[in-house]
Amino acid sequence: MDIKVVIADDQALLRGGFRALLDSAPGIVVVAEASDGAEAVAAARQHRADIVLMDIRMPRVDGLEATRRISGDPELAGTKVIIVTTFESDEYVYEALRSGASGFLLKDTEPADLIQAVRVVAGGDALLSPSVTRRLVEDIAGRRFAQSRPRLPLAVLDVLTEREREVMALVAQGLSNDEIAAKLYLSPLTAKTHVSRAMTKLGARDRAQLVVTAYETGLVVPGAS
Repeated sequence: MDIKVVIADDQALLRGGFRALLDSAPGIVVVAEASDGAEAVAAARQHRADIVLMDIRMPRVDGLEATRRISGDPELAGTKVIIVTTFESDEYVYEALRSGASGFLLKDTEPADLIQAVRVVAGGDALLSPSVTRRLVEDIAGRRFAQSRPRLPLAVLDVLTEREREVMALVAQGLSNDEIAAKLYLSPLTAKTHVSRAMTKLGARDRAQLVVTAYETGLVVPGAS
């Protein structure tokens, strides 16, 4: 079955470019375009989209609020949001993660990476590459948490085993399952299992939410390694 994608951006040229690229990829179909967040949410509902490529800065309803609406709608439980942004200039990326986004892409991403990102997130994984995650937590999360105390009590993590906490901390540092496996002398499958169990126990929507929880409980401190 084809992966159904909605492209939300107020720049028609960018929407058209993404659409042409994605429609040319086997197994992916763009079902709608949206020029603001309200249209994106409506299109996701109408077409039961699998993926919404979401710009943040849009008129009327911005991408941040649209992401909240999608992630908070039980009828759209199967819809995942990928934030497409100019990372350096966008201070809302971290908040989008907290709102339920499943990952990030830069607007100048390579075509092959865009297609792969849609497939990865549609398959149930979060799009948090090590490089993007490390930049996220250092450039954005670091600034936020340097100015405030953790938002969640560390006791939230009491449901996790010691190993699951260890794995969660490595996820928050931007390590892939393979990298976690190598660091902890585990098999990649075992590492993936620990990640999945941590997500289930914490009610995390996906891997991206583990990163948020790790920072909000203080399990991981920005700048520490």
